[in-house]
Amino acid sequence: MMSEETGQKNNNKANCTALAEHTNGLTKPSALVTKPGASKKLVIKNFKDRPKLSDNYTQDTWKKLQEAVGAIQNSTSIKYNLEELYQAVENLCSYKVSATLYKQLRQVCEEHVKAQMHQFREDSLDNVLFLKKMNKCWQDHCRQMIMIRSIFLFLDRTYVLQNSMLPSIWDTGLELFRSHIISDKMVQSKTVDGILQLIERERNGEAVDRSLLRSLLNMLSDLQVYKDSFEQKFLKETHRLYAAEGQSLMQEREVPEYLHHVNKRLEEETDRVITYLDQSTQKQLILTVEKQLLGEHLTAILQKGLHHLLDGNRITELTLLYQLFSRLKGGLQVLLQHWSEYIKTFGSALVMMPEKDKDMVQELLDFKDKTDQITEACFQKNEKFVNSMKESFETYINKRPNKPAELIAKYVDSKLRAGNKEATDEELERILDKIMIIFRFIHGKDVFEAFYKKDLAKRLLVGKSASVDAEKSMLSKLKHECGAAFTSKLEGMFKDMELSKDVMIQFKQFMQNQSDPGNIELTVNILTMGYWPTYIPMEVHLPPEMVKLQEVFKMFYLGKHSGRKLQWQPTLGHAVLKSEFKEGKKELQVSLFQTLVLLMFNEGEEFTFDEIKTATGIEDGELRRTLQSLACGKARVLIKNPKGKDVEDGDKFIFHADFRHKLFRIKINQIQMKETIEEQVNTTERVFQDRQYQIDAAIVRIMKMRKTLSHNLLVSELYNQLKFPVKPGDLKKRIESLIDRDYMERDKDNPNQYHYVA
Repeated sequence: MMSEETGQKNNNKANCTALAEHTNGLTKPSALVTKPGASKKLVIKNFKDRPKLSDNYTQDTWKKLQEAVGAIQNSTSIKYNLEELYQAVENLCSYKVSATLYKQLRQVCEEHVKAQMHQFREDSLDNVLFLKKMNKCWQDHCRQMIMIRSIFLFLDRTYVLQNSMLPSIWDTGLELFRSHIISDKMVQSKTVDGILQLIERERNGEAVDRSLLRSLLNMLSDLQVYKDSFEQKFLKETHRLYAAEGQSLMQEREVPEYLHHVNKRLEEETDRVITYLDQSTQKQLILTVEKQLLGEHLTAILQKGLHHLLDGNRITELTLLYQLFSRLKGGLQVLLQHWSEYIKTFGSALVMMPEKDKDMVQELLDFKDKTDQITEACFQKNEKFVNSMKESFETYINKRPNKPAELIAKYVDSKLRAGNKEATDEELERILDKIMIIFRFIHGKDVFEAFYKKDLAKRLLVGKSASVDAEKSMLSKLKHECGAAFTSKLEGMFKDMELSKDVMIQFKQFMQNQSDPGNIELTVNILTMGYWPTYIPMEVHLPPEMVKLQEVFKMFYLGKHSGRKLQWQPTLGHAVLKSEFKEGKKELQVSLFQTLVLLMFNEGEEFTFDEIKTATGIEDGELRRTLQSLACGKARVLIKNPKGKDVEDGDKFIFHADFRHKLFRIKINQIQMKETIEEQVNTTERVFQDRQYQIDAAIVRIMKMRKTLSHNLLVSELYNQLKFPVKPGDLKKRIESLIDRDYMERDKDNPNQYHYVA
């Protein structure tokens, strides 16, 4: 743009005034005014015509550029300044020779790339040398193309950008390298095979040049031949390698070792993707490894090693097993099935073998703890695994009807009985909570109730309960689990014991007011018959003093509660006897039967078995056990003649005057029949009898409501209502019994239809 000064002063003045007066409505001196009466004026004129190029300019400039490109390609110094070369390209583009320049540049680059092929024709090159040569060629090519592009940047950003069909200078370089070097079958094959060989060597534990692999695989990716030329072959090789490895290692190695190997392989392949493989390969690669090392051997792994891992409580390996199986579709489902089978098999072995009855409950609790720990630590508290565990426990524990329920009741008794020094209150509470979990799985809860009630009665009556709090805690747990109806009788037993204490306070006051209170202190527990287990009454010959005291109490009690009937139960009685031996006085804490036997020795020194039996009236088996406890136990206050463990009919018993013991009060335990089979059978039969009544009541209840019902619907309704396991045959017998007793009748036309008889 040019400017000129004019000599017309008037015009200048006018212009200056205009400039001074209109500056956004403000008046200020113009910056253009230098002196009053003198100023400059800007005038815009057209461009001058573009200077013409000399005839040889294009040719000379291209020659200069060609020399520079050649120097770059041959790694020699460039004669010209890069800025000068850039300017030259810009000048040529300005004079519309861009198309020619682009073609000439492409041709030069193409000739150079073609010339590189000769170095790859040598057969003597081993794979690694070949790969290194290929990598050098590629790195040189990239470096050269970056330099060339920087010189021809103006061409790239104007002409090439405006022609969408033309590749950029960089893309042209890639295209030339691809078409003239990598697309050559021999070169491509040797490159890919060399890469695969290096990867295989690395998989076999050798150290390889990872940067070389990374560079070459990036090259294939940049040249857009990675998927077709390399990835397919690579995945095929991976499949072949791991298929063979999986087969051989499954035979050779133990499962824990194999699992660690699979995990190591997966980590290695993931690392390969991070280090030198293309990210797009990861999914297919990991799937291939998982399928060949795990997917093909799921069942074999579990059959060969799961029970060993579970038996050995191998937390680390089980966690790894779960993690690996969760990677596969359907893997966890297979693991779940084997987990369930293991629990059922192991649990059935505990429950079904009578020789294991002694430790069954403790082993069940330990097994439950173990499975809980595994689901929590190894199986991530997976709900399906937790539910499967519960279902499996319920299945195996009910394979043997009634016995587990009976043994659980006895286990609770052993824990709640006095003398159980194993546990603190907190530990006892924890044990009871664990027992309740096992209790939940049992179908025959009425069997548990029957045995629990029998044992609770013993604990309460003999004063053997370790802790009233623990007893009540157990009761509240049972109530929460099974409802108030289940525990109403058990609660009644506690109520009876508390009421008995109150009655005894009143009785003692009553006795103090008597003219002849006697020297025997009597304590009576009044039991409501319906709450407590059924005890068979046994008539024994009590001493006159005891009989008199019984009558006094009977008179006192019936005087307060008329209309009630008292039935004495000597089998449950116990006493404290004052005895004199040569060593001195002792107190003997004994059962009522032991008391009756020992009191006889106030009358004489020696008695035969038959004499004792006649005098006391104690039942034969009970008497033999009583004499055994007195003459064959730890505290032998009687001497048996002849000596021996068993009491025979002709045996004689003599008072042991020389008896010694370090304690003043000695507890002589009754010889416990290991709860006789007869007693167990009686308890079980009582449960069975109760079930019959419950079934009858349920049938009548349903028929009364529905009036008419088919056999199948009635049975289905009964299964919904009954809380214990029952066989269809037993239900049929009860229905027949009710038909015989005219509670219901069969339909005359359809024998499978029943009608309620009002």
